[in-house]
Amino acid sequence: MVVVGCGVAGLSAAVSAAQAGLNVCVLERATRDERGGQSRYTEAYLRMKSYSEVSDDFEEHLAVHSGKYLDPDLTAEMALAPASWSQTTRSLAVADADTLGAFATHVPTAIGWLGDIGVRFDFLPTQFLTSVQPRLLPVGGGAAIVETLATRAEALGVSFQYECTARDLMLDSAGAAAGVVAWQNGVGMRRFAGAVVLASGGFEGNPEMLARYLGPRAVNLRPVCKGGYYNKGEGIAMALRAGAAPCGEFGNYHAEPVDPRSGVSEPSIFIFPYGILVNRRGERFTDEAPGTVDAWYERVTRRIYEQDDGIAYVILDQRVKDIPNYTLAIRTDQPAIEGATLEALAAQLGLPAERLARTVADYNAACRDGRYDPLVADGLSTVGLEPRKSNWALPVDQGPYSAYPIISANVFTFGGLKVDGAARVLNTDGAPIPGLYAAGETVGMYYTNYTGATSVLKGIVFGKLAGEAIAQTYQ
Repeated sequence: MVVVGCGVAGLSAAVSAAQAGLNVCVLERATRDERGGQSRYTEAYLRMKSYSEVSDDFEEHLAVHSGKYLDPDLTAEMALAPASWSQTTRSLAVADADTLGAFATHVPTAIGWLGDIGVRFDFLPTQFLTSVQPRLLPVGGGAAIVETLATRAEALGVSFQYECTARDLMLDSAGAAAGVVAWQNGVGMRRFAGAVVLASGGFEGNPEMLARYLGPRAVNLRPVCKGGYYNKGEGIAMALRAGAAPCGEFGNYHAEPVDPRSGVSEPSIFIFPYGILVNRRGERFTDEAPGTVDAWYERVTRRIYEQDDGIAYVILDQRVKDIPNYTLAIRTDQPAIEGATLEALAAQLGLPAERLARTVADYNAACRDGRYDPLVADGLSTVGLEPRKSNWALPVDQGPYSAYPIISANVFTFGGLKVDGAARVLNTDGAPIPGLYAAGETVGMYYTNYTGATSVLKGIVFGKLAGEAIAQTYQ
């Protein structure tokens, strides 16, 4: 078996197949020290309410955000047994209920499997000061999963080829995947034979694909961590060339608000619900606090991405320091930009001082008396102001003032390949491509809004399923 990618998805596939006795080779673009791609840098939030249960809304949230405006006849057809589906329905670019159900069903088993291998989990503090969903975390983050799985893979005899990039699929005369053609630094072109698992992430590190699918404004995006630069979309592209069906929203991505000055992994700024967001014109442009930050930050970040140069600034006053543990919501290693007055702050930010002062004055005038609770959505909103602020609407009037610049990071792209509940890649007629499997962000699933804390689970579950399926098929 040939695995393309060495993140949690690829490693889960490799270990599960090797445990079943298969000869496995993993191709990794990075060096050994940098192996793991995005997985290495993420905290790896898991949408689980216990060690053995996913959140109550797991399948529902995925289903709601798995497609847009489907033909009602096709929607009705998808409620029937899959064997009765037409070719059109089988190849729709949406994850069907059976695939989503398989995802949710296999999460507890996959987490237990990782625990048996040596990964520890706990309900640890997150960067979200307000949240509606529980999140289980691996102790040590994604790097702990990567190294634990890689160590087990090495012990099982899995071969690792570093600085090795898969370029294209090898297909046999019947159209089945029979291996990959790859380029390896210092060696040149090589061929690796076997069933194939594509686990090489999305295309957040490929400016050509970003411009093609997301549009020219994608120049204002950057990967959320250095591992994202390795994800150039070859796995998706080679499968599409071989007739694979696309799935997920190719023109969209998972957005996270980060400080563009910082080079640390995920330098997120989640403090904006307690201040106001302004663009380069010094004007508010969105509701900073529609609800809990974990549920709404992506949609707010998309509004930031739409502004001039894809940047905004959160303006805060001294009240922010009264919020318990407020620094958890500020992950950047760069200091706040400060000013004794709004005019001084505007000068530091390069914003029009008069316009910023008017924006703050209009906002302050729209604030009202009411019960304020920074740790729950308190309903303390502005009155008569557009756009309104729905929660935590306290005046910004206690100087000195501070600000952080915020851009939208591209955590991962939404477009990818369509798979079934066994991680088999389907073709544009809805049939499995023999020998071809996919896992992680190479699998397309999301539309419009990310179902938080499911991406790492998607890698683990479908990677494990792919390895097991190949073992059952080819042994």
